[in-house]
Amino acid sequence: MIRPVIGITVDNVESCISSGKYESNLAYSRMVAEAGGLPLLLPQEIELAAHYVELCDGVMLTGGDDARTESFGIPAHPQARCIDPRRQAFEFALLDALASRPQRPALGVCLGMQLMALHAGGRMNQHLPDTLPAAVEDHQHNQRHAVVLGICESALLAAPGATVNLVRADLTGETVVSSHHQAVEDAGPLRVIATSPDGVIEAIDDPRRPFYVGVQWHPERSEGVFNLDLIKRFVDACRRTSS
Repeated sequence: MIRPVIGITVDNVESCISSGKYESNLAYSRMVAEAGGLPLLLPQEIELAAHYVELCDGVMLTGGDDARTESFGIPAHPQARCIDPRRQAFEFALLDALASRPQRPALGVCLGMQLMALHAGGRMNQHLPDTLPAAVEDHQHNQRHAVVLGICESALLAAPGATVNLVRADLTGETVVSSHHQAVEDAGPLRVIATSPDGVIEAIDDPRRPFYVGVQWHPERSEGVFNLDLIKRFVDACRRTSS
């Protein structure tokens, strides 16, 4: 079976390009490989973003610290620990290139989903505990919680055009792992497809594209419909575009 090439974004050690070192959680590449993909880590070379998108059959935007909001006219929250400006500029360049290749699958994880929303014109809640005191217990430190689906007809659950015969009982016991203090407050033109029981936006997509999905949780840290199976659906979508 052909292994589609999956480009995976990397972080900077201490969220600072001046560290001179990249880092990547091994779980991202291992899960992509387990799902049948060929993981390829993408150095933050902004001028090469379009070439990466051309080379890869799909792109995964990974987690990290907090997005920078100053360029959108919104000061950073005092609790924010922002990623390096070069990483954000690089990932926005990737999203620009993906917009010009709408058939190319993309999956955003945690920060990756937040960058998708910001790139599309959305808005962030920069510190959930300010408005949701229970967020410390429910959304940080790899806490497990349920996901409430608002829309089943999405690449989050099935390939485009496939029939999903789901009732809520089918997802009883399905949980996700989260570790974040910020969240998407407004997804802009992207569609909100799932929330947590407390109303935090957990998944977004662009229904006009075959697979353009962002999830607030970390699918690489667990198994099930919303985790390893989600990575498999993403890799399958990438395989279809490569054939």
